[in-house]
Amino acid sequence: MKPGNPSLHSKLPDVGTTIFTVMSQLAADCGAINLSQGYPDFDAPAGLLDRVTHHLRTGHNQYAPMAGLPELREAVASKLAKVYEREADPDTEITVTSGATEALYSAIEAFVHPGDEVIVFDPAYDSYDPAIRLAGGIPVHVPLTNINFALDFDALAAAITPQTRMLVLNTPHNPTGAVVPAADMRRLAELIRDTNILLLGDEVYEHMVFDGERHESLLRYPELADRSLAVFSFGKTYHATGWKIGYVVATPALTAEFRRVHQFVQFCVATPLQYALADFLASDPQHYLDLPAFYQRKRDRFAALLEPSRFELQPSAGTYFQLADYAEITDEPDTDFARRLTREHGVACIPVSVFFARPPAEHRPLRFCFAKDEATLERAAEILCKI
Repeated sequence: MKPGNPSLHSKLPDVGTTIFTVMSQLAADCGAINLSQGYPDFDAPAGLLDRVTHHLRTGHNQYAPMAGLPELREAVASKLAKVYEREADPDTEITVTSGATEALYSAIEAFVHPGDEVIVFDPAYDSYDPAIRLAGGIPVHVPLTNINFALDFDALAAAITPQTRMLVLNTPHNPTGAVVPAADMRRLAELIRDTNILLLGDEVYEHMVFDGERHESLLRYPELADRSLAVFSFGKTYHATGWKIGYVVATPALTAEFRRVHQFVQFCVATPLQYALADFLASDPQHYLDLPAFYQRKRDRFAALLEPSRFELQPSAGTYFQLADYAEITDEPDTDFARRLTREHGVACIPVSVFFARPPAEHRPLRFCFAKDEATLERAAEILCKI
């Protein structure tokens, strides 16, 4: 490099703009219905918005504590005790973060050293791999099974080495909507019992598990919780993804190390929003208790609307995403068909193959977001049924 002529040496030379940005921009450019990026087109609860206005106007507009407002951490601790029977110390085991993405990134930066291996399950949410590599770690991609996208324990056992530092477990799973059952949690505990592997739990869709099943959080299993950092999202739960507020639950030792990094990535999170969330968590727990039924109705409605179409759906077990097989329509690669669907038909979705380090040769489905109001789902389904 010549003096005065700096050149770029990218840390992520193979990483472009995320598929979510690409498809949402394409949807905007084409005037398409956006069922690609995962956000609702309806508002947060009115009572929560009222509390935001209250705190904006009562002087709560300066820095919050680095770990999060005590009031919010205490409200989270109360919820964890009720929902997961996990007693978490709000001072030493709960940290409020700038969304789940920051939490995941800071956790990886805090614990992954150069040369450490980190296991992720493909199809994997696209922020894991770059964060691991930025920390100097080595991502190890283990495919989920072809049947219901379940954990493949034979493949997982084969992937574990003395260099395995961390395993990222996403349940309910984005992009597939699969959930990890209790039996698999117990089997995971047995598999890693005699290792030093840490678990990073991406549990942002915790309240979107359907058909009477429950979310099997890492926090429900003491043996797993003791080696876990569990990540959650207020934005997903309260239909306010643009607020970018989440939290991490971990043992005191893991939390202390996590906060060493968090304080320099995002020192604190928007103060009035934290106060509002603390109020609403305490006053309206029924919101998150009712959320599974709320989103199951949307899942079922979307499936019913697509019944006459040539798309094939297996009902999503969790999240607010639905996979749809399009094999009866075309043999195009999913990335090509997703773009054509947006440009020519006016409905945007996400191709699932982009979530694989090595996309499999067999046909991959498309992912649609059904966190939309009734009119949006009806308009989208009308178009999809004509294809």
